[in-house]
Amino acid sequence: MDAGAWDERYRSAERVWSVEPNVWVVRELAGLEPGRALDLAAGEGRNALWLADRGWRVDALDFSPVAVGRIKDAAAGRAVKAAVADVTRYEPEQGAYDLVLLSYLHLPRPEAEKVLQSAARAARPGGTLLLVGHDADNLEHGTGGPQDPGVLTSVESVRAVWDQWADIVVAEVAQRPVDTAVALDTVVRAVRR
Repeated sequence: MDAGAWDERYRSAERVWSVEPNVWVVRELAGLEPGRALDLAAGEGRNALWLADRGWRVDALDFSPVAVGRIKDAAAGRAVKAAVADVTRYEPEQGAYDLVLLSYLHLPRPEAEKVLQSAARAARPGGTLLLVGHDADNLEHGTGGPQDPGVLTSVESVRAVWDQWADIVVAEVAQRPVDTAVALDTVVRAVRR
């Protein structure tokens, strides 16, 4: 999907995603000391806004101008700087962030690996990396999410990139309740060396 298609999707509803932050983002990050955060492919900003409410200074990026506009509207008075950027081409400042978050960013493997490397370089030594995404097993054993196996995440694919940069703290396929069903999510949290 390109930015124009996402713009149309965002225009089609008052909100595409929940205003509540992702359950795994809350579980993995609630206890961290606030600092500077980078939210790559932030969508409508639910995680960025939650982080800002906890004292983080957040750079939130998305390639949809409509989504970025929603973040800016919702962020009034919060420490969130939202900008339009294609994270597959964006090069964040190296070693600048206490937290780098990728939440449900689904890309073909070569692009995903490039973004994972870029995210790792953006984290300062001791900084946290967190990826949450629809797991490859979700196609057969879960509900929702992309139906293209080529863009789904796995613990192994994230580890293959982040192991060279960081110490993996959490690496699991987590079950997320969705109405009466369950979605399977890849959750990987690491600390940059």
